[in-house]
Amino acid sequence: MLESEPVAERSGAKLSWMLVVASLLFLVLLLYVMFVGYLPAKQRMAGLERELRQLYRHEAELQLKLQAQEQGQTQRERQLATLAAERAALAKRVEALERELAAARGRR
Repeated sequence: MLESEPVAERSGAKLSWMLVVASLLFLVLLLYVMFVGYLPAKQRMAGLERELRQLYRHEAELQLKLQAQEQGQTQRERQLATLAAERAALAKRVEALERELAAARGRR
């Protein structure tokens, strides 16, 4: 029995050293993941978020420009319709005046 106790202590010491080595390896792996994997990914994500905000801002500017152009186009179409109606009214008035002139010449 005396011989079995020191053997048990040696395997426990070996186990505790393996636990320390495994803990250190885990720490190294954790630090690697944090600094080599996570932080660059976080920075990349922040850059993509900035780019996305910039794209949204640019889209809003383009929407405003499009809206202004559509309003201008609508206004030009209304003006064109108004001018066409005025032209038609003037053409009718010219025809009426020409008929009056022809009738007046015919009476002489």
